[in-house]
Amino acid sequence: MERAVRRTTTLLKHVVCRRSLQMSLREYTAGIIVIGDEILKGQTTDTNSHFLCKHLFTLGVKVKKISVIGDDLEVIAKEVSEFSSKYTHVITSGGIGPTHDDKTFEGVAKAFDDDICPHPEIVELCKQFWGANLSSPKMKLAMIPKSARLEYGVNKKTGEKNKFPLVVVNNVYIFPGVPSLMERSFIALEDLFKNPDAHFYTEEIYVQQDEVSIAPILNEVDEEFKVDVTLGSYPDFHNNYYKVKLMLESSNPEQITKAATALKNKLPNESIVNYDCQPIINAADRVYKLVESCSSDDVYGNNVQKAVSVLEECLQKYSLDEICIGFNGGKDCTALLHLYHAVVKRKYPGHQGKLKALYIKSKLPFPEVEKFTQISRDKYHLEMLHFEGRIKDSLGQLKANHPNIKAVIMGTRLTDPYSSHLEAFSMTDADWPQFMRVNPVLHWSYSHVWKFLRDLCLPYCSLYDRGYTSLGSMNNTHPNPLLQYVDEHGVLKYRPAYTLSDPTKERDGRN
Repeated sequence: MERAVRRTTTLLKHVVCRRSLQMSLREYTAGIIVIGDEILKGQTTDTNSHFLCKHLFTLGVKVKKISVIGDDLEVIAKEVSEFSSKYTHVITSGGIGPTHDDKTFEGVAKAFDDDICPHPEIVELCKQFWGANLSSPKMKLAMIPKSARLEYGVNKKTGEKNKFPLVVVNNVYIFPGVPSLMERSFIALEDLFKNPDAHFYTEEIYVQQDEVSIAPILNEVDEEFKVDVTLGSYPDFHNNYYKVKLMLESSNPEQITKAATALKNKLPNESIVNYDCQPIINAADRVYKLVESCSSDDVYGNNVQKAVSVLEECLQKYSLDEICIGFNGGKDCTALLHLYHAVVKRKYPGHQGKLKALYIKSKLPFPEVEKFTQISRDKYHLEMLHFEGRIKDSLGQLKANHPNIKAVIMGTRLTDPYSSHLEAFSMTDADWPQFMRVNPVLHWSYSHVWKFLRDLCLPYCSLYDRGYTSLGSMNNTHPNPLLQYVDEHGVLKYRPAYTLSDPTKERDGRN
């Protein structure tokens, strides 16, 4: 009797505390407890908390704290008890397997002064899935807190009820630690966490100045709006377009608009970047909008339009399996790759396969080029066909290894060496492996390439921001001397490639 009274008092304390918290703050909150010695020892990487934070935010739930603890019964019980009294939802991940060190169920039971016992529904599921009897270690999965309830959830794609339930005690949701299982279960049950009254608004501002230089402005705006708006500052040391991303978050749309306006008014005008954070997703829409809006006297716009027409014609003549695009990480082929991706997405919006890309590795490639090529491969979903050596020999290997390929799309311009005679569709010379060379950007200028890359916020190799204007191998390529300058500290530096004013000097950094 005494124990029952004590347990009821404990539960009431958690419920009252949680309800009063919700009423006073008028928000849904969450605490995440990641359980497992393997996390603390660095043997396993925790991805669950990142997944949960991202999805809870979209559901109108603010994550207030993440705790990573080991497989210790007392520690689990203490952490669960504390979190349960502070937050609307408590989510645990890990520690619910069949082995001796899986102690989450016992820890949660202890937090609420509860017992564990076999739950008949889970017992039957263990028998059904694993043929386990009551003495099997797998039956430990059925030993859950006596006061627990089961939530099955529904698969959003099939509409079917999940076969295995989530165990819930009071406001504590006990998820598995295996990321694939946890993510699948959470998505099926996300309606349990959704805040029906919350509407989160966000606005992002991208700034081409370092964080230190704008810190006084950030502090001033934060002080003025901190009651209603959360202002985050996130430096990015590798982006081609901005140095700091400012993120404003609020449930009050008027206040977030005022805070964003205040920031924009106080920041130097030239420092704010009109940045597209999803240029590859938006590729087809933005490229075709550019093509449709260009006037007859717009040389740049008409060159883009011509490139799109050539690529569309290529896709009429050849199937995707018969085409590969030359890509070596340079600026021209980066612009071309984006164009090709956009045209393919417009013509085949449901296409999920990989686009074939021909990569002929130079003798001494820059590490930055290799890295950028790999990043582009993943972002554009490419199947890289790697070859080394002379171009002619590499094309011979391409012909032997991939006889179905008939056309190679190249980023060649008329100003490139030995290219003034080319047309949009030109077969290779008679003594070369026979491919149709498709040249969409023949008439583009150096400035057109950079305008396309920069206007569409496309990622490009970092070497171009360090004064390189034409990339070859490490033994024959240097920063362009025309871009040299000495900064205020007397240090020799180079301006970015897109600032080169004389396009005829594009290859001045090449031996």
